[in-house]
Amino acid sequence: MKILLTGATGQVGWELQRTLMTIGEVIPVGREQIDLAQLDTIRRTIREVKPDLIVNPAAYTAVDKAESEPELAMAINGIAPGAIAEAAKQVGAAIIHYSTDYVFDGSQATPYTEQDQPNPQNIYGKTKLAGEQAIVSVGVPHLILRTSWVYGLRGKNFLLTMLRLAQEREEIKVVDDQIGAPTWSRMIAEITAQILSQSPDNVSDFIASKSGIYHLTASGQTSWYGFAKAILADDIKQSRKLQRLIPITTPEYPTAASRPAYSLLDSAKLSHTFGLVLPNWERSLELVISENR
Repeated sequence: MKILLTGATGQVGWELQRTLMTIGEVIPVGREQIDLAQLDTIRRTIREVKPDLIVNPAAYTAVDKAESEPELAMAINGIAPGAIAEAAKQVGAAIIHYSTDYVFDGSQATPYTEQDQPNPQNIYGKTKLAGEQAIVSVGVPHLILRTSWVYGLRGKNFLLTMLRLAQEREEIKVVDDQIGAPTWSRMIAEITAQILSQSPDNVSDFIASKSGIYHLTASGQTSWYGFAKAILADDIKQSRKLQRLIPITTPEYPTAASRPAYSLLDSAKLSHTFGLVLPNWERSLELVISENR
């Protein structure tokens, strides 16, 4: 199997490079080969590589910045996935694409399923939803995997921000009224590989038989404050600087982009379809923290 992997240096893409090596020949590409804001680079690369599968974790992920760059965010998150799907269809490839909990408005009090109606409240969420819809409309074999609160030891994410701030500040204030499931980038990559390991020789036929949207997050739930508290549990006891971690409300921490108050995703469909167990977010975090010691 020939796998074209976009966003290969991102936090999910980097992990995918490792997990997909056991599945097939991975051809990792970064912005130099495929600039998602330039559709001709997408078409040219896919035409040249002729992959069996395209795995697309690349995205515009600066949630607040997207509010002031809506055209660029839409080009990368909304329009490019459609172009990838069209090019994939021309060469007979299937697609695995990643999306977000931010396609929902957060008004529910129970975990969102794939049947719940999206209603994004910020530009990032709107552009990611547009990307999902573009892929579906092309009719290419696809798996769209929605995830949430992605973190790891690479790139820019909440985990690394908290670890840095703990060394710089005596006090950190963190929002405590937004609920979700922190999901390790490596877990996303491992689950993706486990799905593909079930494929017979023809990956396109396999994905065509399972095509659709799936939720892929760690199990359990917490708030950003709860996540921060777990990240800094050891650091609070023996920090060089941090003394106080303080829970606050969303209005006390205004941001350019509105965030859903509740964005927990129900991953039962993925678990039942592929027979996979999604680990608890706290256990995953323990593994990440142990790697960082």
